[in-house]
Amino acid sequence: MMQVKRTVQIDVGTRGRRRRSEREQAAVPSGRIPRVSRLMALAIKFDGLITTGIITDRSELARLAHVTQPRMTQIMNLLHLAPDIQEQLLFLPRVTNGRDPITEKMLRPVAAEVSWFEQRKKWTAMKITSQTAHRR
Repeated sequence: MMQVKRTVQIDVGTRGRRRRSEREQAAVPSGRIPRVSRLMALAIKFDGLITTGIITDRSELARLAHVTQPRMTQIMNLLHLAPDIQEQLLFLPRVTNGRDPITEKMLRPVAAEVSWFEQRKKWTAMKITSQTAHRR
C-alpha cells in the first residue's frame, strides 16, 4: 500500500501592521462615520435580533450592550422614523473635523412625531438648521 503525503499551507498573515500602498490609502475615505448613522444601524440590527428571537426583549438587549434600559429605548426609537429618513441617516456624509452636525438627541422630537409627513417636515427643517450652524 502506498502512502501519499499531503501538504497544507496556511497563510497566517503578519503579526504587525503592514504599510498600505498609496493606492490602498487613497481608497480609504477620510473622516469618520457620524455617530447617529452607527446608532441607526445598531437599532436595525437590534430589532432583527429581537424579531428572530435571538434576544428576548429590550431589557436583555440593554444588559448585553452594557447600556441602561432608557438609553436602549432612545436608540430603538430611531426605528419610529420614516424609512426614507432612516436611509438618509445611514448614508450621512463622513465627518472630517469637529462635531457631528446631526445628533440622536436632535432626532428625538422627529421620532416622537406619529405622522411620517410631519416627521419629514421636521427632518428637513432640522437638516437646514444643522447645516447652517455647522458651517459657522
